[in-house]
Amino acid sequence: MDLRKLKTLIDLVSESNVSELEITEAEGKVRIVKGGGAMVQQYAAPVAVAAPAPAVAAAPGQVPEVLPVADAGHAVKSPMVGTFYRAASPGAKAFVEVGDSIKAGETICIIEAMKILNEIEADKTGVVTRILCDNGQAVEYGQPMFMID
Repeated sequence: MDLRKLKTLIDLVSESNVSELEITEAEGKVRIVKGGGAMVQQYAAPVAVAAPAPAVAAAPGQVPEVLPVADAGHAVKSPMVGTFYRAASPGAKAFVEVGDSIKAGETICIIEAMKILNEIEADKTGVVTRILCDNGQAVEYGQPMFMID
């Protein structure tokens, strides 16, 4: 999408009572969310155009919560934007659990994007140490889903 058109859309959203706008065109999809700072996401090859860093707010006189340091090990990241599922169907057994040994190429979850179920495979052999997403949770491109040691 052309940057002039994108800027015009951002200006229209910021000046109106609309809090969120999503437009799908041949070149991709753009979502603009109005909040403290405008957030724009463009999903052409899924890439975020601009997204403000999350702010940690604390009440006056309180120390802001400290976010944990990244876990040691390898993070399996989402290759697309969609909905994360741990199993092939609602009543089925999860593909992997914490403590399971997995091999590179083994299916570890499904991401539903645009009504298509995409099997996501492990990109490394190891043991699953953490599952970072809940079943049915929306995931972003590059978001860590599993930790493998």
